[in-house]
Amino acid sequence: MSVSDAVMERRSIRAYTDQPVPRAVIEEILSLAARAPSGGNLQPWNVHVVTGEALDRLKAHMKEAIAASPTGEGTDFDIYPKNLPEPWRSRRHKVGEDLYALLGIERDNRLGRMLQFSRNYEFFGAPVGLFFSIDRQMGLPQWAHLGMFMQTIALLAVERGLSTCMQEAWAAFPKTVSAFLGLPDDRRLYCGMALGFADPDAPANSLRTERAALEDFAVFLDH
Repeated sequence: MSVSDAVMERRSIRAYTDQPVPRAVIEEILSLAARAPSGGNLQPWNVHVVTGEALDRLKAHMKEAIAASPTGEGTDFDIYPKNLPEPWRSRRHKVGEDLYALLGIERDNRLGRMLQFSRNYEFFGAPVGLFFSIDRQMGLPQWAHLGMFMQTIALLAVERGLSTCMQEAWAAFPKTVSAFLGLPDDRRLYCGMALGFADPDAPANSLRTERAALEDFAVFLDH
């Protein structure tokens, strides 16, 4: 598989089979991903891998946390800018509407939408959950490096026939997740990532998000 193939194949998968992912494969992916770009070679990323009984315990904790705080515990950062303007507001709205349309969940079905969203906290059935965190001293450049690390993981997963879903939804429960993982106070939880084998029959997995045309985001200066 070429890098181009992996880039085109990667997408957010929201339904997985229960087929386990061998630990050796996970370790290989993470070891290779550590070659991602890192300014000053700081390598600011930290990752926790949750599987098996630990994943079952986490899901049970999350059910309790959601029941106690249905709207979350409050994030340590804004996942999206407040009062998101165009064109970003429409892009965010459309991907949500496209997903719910594939699932047959009508706009006024608030319960159905809430239940679908809550599947984030089950990693959409994936057998592997990854959590990414970063030292609170780190700034925007290091956060960018963390993102490159995550993208490299996603592409390496595709190469191995696996799928992923990067989930910022986990940032809404920093207290519960940080306590479960044993994160020190100087570490900030960023997000989670589902990892596993995609369910080929799940409607949600047919979603293919649109991308802006090249001229909408690129400027070429040649004279």
